[in-house]
Amino acid sequence: MASVLPAPFRPQLYHGYAIGGICLIRLKHVRPKFSPFQWGIRSENAAHRIAVEWDSEGQTQHGVYIPRRDTNSVLNSLAGGRIFPGVHHHAHFEAVESENDFSVTMTSRDGGESVHVAGSVGTWNASSVFESLDSASKFFELGSLGYSDAHASSKFDGLELCCKNWNVEALEVSEVRSSYFENSKMFPPGTVEFDCALLMRGIEHEWHGRPNLCCPETTKAR
Repeated sequence: MASVLPAPFRPQLYHGYAIGGICLIRLKHVRPKFSPFQWGIRSENAAHRIAVEWDSEGQTQHGVYIPRRDTNSVLNSLAGGRIFPGVHHHAHFEAVESENDFSVTMTSRDGGESVHVAGSVGTWNASSVFESLDSASKFFELGSLGYSDAHASSKFDGLELCCKNWNVEALEVSEVRSSYFENSKMFPPGTVEFDCALLMRGIEHEWHGRPNLCCPETTKAR
């Protein structure tokens, strides 16, 4: 995992394993906090993310590096990295869901990435590197601060997720595909395997921009 991370990031390990993942996010009623209107935009989004740590002012910091963001919102794809943090790629999403069953497919318009996940609410995966649903929940809750590629090659846009309530359920996955993590040029065969899936719904939250992280110009993961 370290080979796909640009400086200054390095993998944050859990029991010796680097943790990567994909957040499939449906956002509703998104609007600026100062807006007098109650309505907002709705969008389907995907964020590939890797748990990382880095050093700043003599302290080790923790968060996630996000090599790619995709969205079905034209507004998000145009404004991302310009008006608000994070470059967003335009993508097509198909979502089918019931109370306990979910299926999401994402295909980027530029052909760069595709994702498919299907599963049902169920029990925790006993073979996970995380001992329990609670331990996985706590690990990912600490990854609320994310940095993603900015339009300027020597900067990373900062964005923090602030949840007013945090609740996760175990999702038993029947199908999972990711062109990003299945890319053998970045991840040689046998170096990446599926671990677990978490479901969150009805989460009240806010997104807060954070100061950019600057670093020497390097070659970044796509």
